[in-house]
Amino acid sequence: MQNNNSSLEEEAFKVRKLEISDKDKGFIQLLQQLTSCDSVSDKEFEERFQELSSYGDNHLVCVIEDTRSGKIVASGSVFIEKKFIRNCGKVGHIEDMVVDSSVRGMQLGKKIVGFLTDHARSMGCYKVILDCSTENRAFYEKCGFKQKEIQMVRYFI
Repeated sequence: MQNNNSSLEEEAFKVRKLEISDKDKGFIQLLQQLTSCDSVSDKEFEERFQELSSYGDNHLVCVIEDTRSGKIVASGSVFIEKKFIRNCGKVGHIEDMVVDSSVRGMQLGKKIVGFLTDHARSMGCYKVILDCSTENRAFYEKCGFKQKEIQMVRYFI
């Protein structure tokens, strides 16, 4: 039987899809803990939100809101790439994983990864991939991922 604290924590930290109102709940500030993310106007946020929504289940941004504080404390996304290889297979790409520094160590990242991975599987993906820093390798291994080859990048900005 679960104790009350664990049950309350489950209630307070549920994974769900990003909502338009999440901008006012600290979503952009959370992303700023991950990488360079300038301020985004309400208009820009709404336009990008609508654009991503138009992709349906092929692009999913999920969040965890701490219902006690009303703040977004974790987020990640997955987009589905449609390929010709593997019988016109699909690959899920997990991106932009971040957990607020104030709640790290509470398994919220694992919840997000599980949610995104399950979504990719339900969309018929034959694999799900992600890029991560060396420091985060152990975390993703605990989530069932393994290192394969190397990542390359070329920035334009």
